[in-house]
Amino acid sequence: MSELIYLASQSPRRRQLLEQIGVRHELLLPGADEDAEALEAVLAGEPPEVYCARVTGAKLDAALARLAARGLPSAPVLCADTTVAIGDLILGKPQDEADARRMLGLMSGRTHRVVTAVTVADGTRRAAALNVSHVEFAPLAAAQIERYVASREPFGKAGGYAIQSQAAAWIVKIAGSYSGIMGLPLFETARLLEQFGFEF
Repeated sequence: MSELIYLASQSPRRRQLLEQIGVRHELLLPGADEDAEALEAVLAGEPPEVYCARVTGAKLDAALARLAARGLPSAPVLCADTTVAIGDLILGKPQDEADARRMLGLMSGRTHRVVTAVTVADGTRRAAALNVSHVEFAPLAAAQIERYVASREPFGKAGGYAIQSQAAAWIVKIAGSYSGIMGLPLFETARLLEQFGFEF
């Protein structure tokens, strides 16, 4: 069994979730020469679930190349990506305040999907899982959206919110995985890591 995994993600929430289930990890982040954002480009007509799985696989390929190029000790590499969607509309990270307002307005009073893909690989094996959760927002007043955008919390987050933030006050109900909505579905992640010798 590996002593640790490499986490190819800058998300502090994913680190926290791995710590919660006792998985020791080291970060394997892109270098200055890599354009990590380019991997997140949406292809025309691509369904959110397909998009999320494809992006996660591309991030894993980049991380495995990074591991080899840096000559680091071998260990499984984990990548994850989270996408928020209404129907086939993908809500990525807000570009600016207007974009954050637009996204929150679209989610107001309705249910959206939070799709999180996880993939793990070492030198010989590769395994992937996809978690889809449903989140219902209460109707939001323009003033509520304005206050949330002013807090700066929407930025850097798919769909412009985080479930563990102030936005939790708007969530009527969730169906699915709380940890998946945070960015790393722990049930699926544990099942994947079991294939690489981890025990839970």
